[in-house]
Amino acid sequence: MQHKFILGVFCLLLLGKAKAQATAGDSTLLAFASDTQKPMWVETLFLKANHNQQATKQIFSTFAAIRPKALFLLGDVVNLGYSNRQWKAMSGYLENLRSEGIAVHAALGNHEVMGKARKGEEKFQTYFPDHVRTGYVNVVDSVAVILLNSNFGKLSADENEAQVSWYKKTLQSLDADPAIQYIITGCHHSPYTNSRIVGCSKDVEQKFVQPFLQSRKSQLFLSGHSHNFEHYQVKGKDFFVIGGGGGLHQPLNTGTDCLPDMCADYKPEFHYLTVKRCAEGLLIKSIELKKDFSSFDEGRSFVIRRAASPLSDYAAAGNH
Repeated sequence: MQHKFILGVFCLLLLGKAKAQATAGDSTLLAFASDTQKPMWVETLFLKANHNQQATKQIFSTFAAIRPKALFLLGDVVNLGYSNRQWKAMSGYLENLRSEGIAVHAALGNHEVMGKARKGEEKFQTYFPDHVRTGYVNVVDSVAVILLNSNFGKLSADENEAQVSWYKKTLQSLDADPAIQYIITGCHHSPYTNSRIVGCSKDVEQKFVQPFLQSRKSQLFLSGHSHNFEHYQVKGKDFFVIGGGGGLHQPLNTGTDCLPDMCADYKPEFHYLTVKRCAEGLLIKSIELKKDFSSFDEGRSFVIRRAASPLSDYAAAGNH
């Protein structure tokens, strides 16, 4: 009897290990995070700190555990792009993930080009060598992820024009490619947000959102800059703000003039996003760090279907 009991326990342990291996290193899983920068001292004068660096460390540790095929960082990876000291911890996180075979890509945020912009970009490029400052694309499991540079003031007029032109042509090419099922666009600045600190980017809305809405396979637009989780829909397409990588949590406008956030009741302080192609479409999960920092929970999940029926614009879509 004791022998059978031990054998049973052993089988359960093997089953658990097999399940863990099945979920780890998923070649169809993508992860997204934004605003992993260490808070700047001046920010703590008017925004509340809450073990932010510890939260960032735990988020990157979780990426190493779930082992997505690729991780995409949507800017403000560090708080001063030109500073060697600010990259010290982050370089360790990136090296660890890449040693596990996890590809890591990133878009420029405003903190990467703050102060000494050229030096900040050069250092950013050393950590993300495939980055292209006027937009680039990666394809994983029939999902194309386009990363764009929303620091328009740091680009020349020709570079701004070239990026928008490249983006439109790339969308057209991907729409026509039968191997691509979905297109995800990501940049740092949010076209739609209720943040009382940073506000909406009209330039992103005009330069990036309009081509995105016209693209047949484009269903998901991701951004950060606002240190919150927010969800908006425009013409049946989904816009998520995922700025919960470790920056100081920002207050939101909740007045009558605020934009209609579909997740107004869901505001985790620290979080990241996973995206996985499934039979129904794109399965999207917001993974939040528990308030006591003990572990992560699945906060919200969404399914974006390829043939989703259009939803009406929200009233402020082009007028806020």
